[in-house]
Amino acid sequence: MRIHVAFTPAEAAEAPTGLVVDVLRATSTIAQALASGHGRVLCCGEIDEARALRESLAEGLLAGERACVRIEGFDRGNSPSEFTDGHGETVILTTTNGTKALVAASTRCDRVYAASLLNLEAVVARAREEGEDVAVICAGVKGEFVLDDAVCAGRLVAALDGEPTDAGVAAMRLASAFPSVEEGLRASQSARNLMNAGLEEDIAWCARESELDVVPRLARMLDGAAEITL
Repeated sequence: MRIHVAFTPAEAAEAPTGLVVDVLRATSTIAQALASGHGRVLCCGEIDEARALRESLAEGLLAGERACVRIEGFDRGNSPSEFTDGHGETVILTTTNGTKALVAASTRCDRVYAASLLNLEAVVARAREEGEDVAVICAGVKGEFVLDDAVCAGRLVAALDGEPTDAGVAAMRLASAFPSVEEGLRASQSARNLMNAGLEEDIAWCARESELDVVPRLARMLDGAAEITL
């Protein structure tokens, strides 16, 4: 099994299995929402798309952020702690980076999963079962490299224990350079942005490894949104 890491979403990484990472915070929030009983997460690239989708479906919690801040008029933001009380509801989510990366991955990979530290072991086990090449796709921030996603990618590559490309080796070495994974996340600009927004607790929440036994997968595209289910 060959394992490659795309450090930015612009890299043309293709593989049968795609693991999309936006550890702070979209893929962590998706994993938490589904683990807590929400029925599905519909990932939209843009705010207007999310609003239009809820109107057409006549259901769903509108959730998301821009620049870490909850979008005006939305029911929830993008903190995983906001999604611990699911009762089968649909979540319609749009974020600055992660939801766009999931939509883009649908054209590059046969199977797409939302990966984070929270569900690391579960996602790794699924990829190992499939036994095919893996592309770990980092969402980044507005197309640029971010340290937090790279650290998470390195932990995924190490756990997959396949044949890493040079990018995969680089990600593993980067992750191992920090005394703990949380320190790796906290060293990132993404973490500083969260702290500036008063959301520091999200960093520790998203740094917990293999707390959730869920494998969020792309089930289909629905009106331009990536439908993520279990």
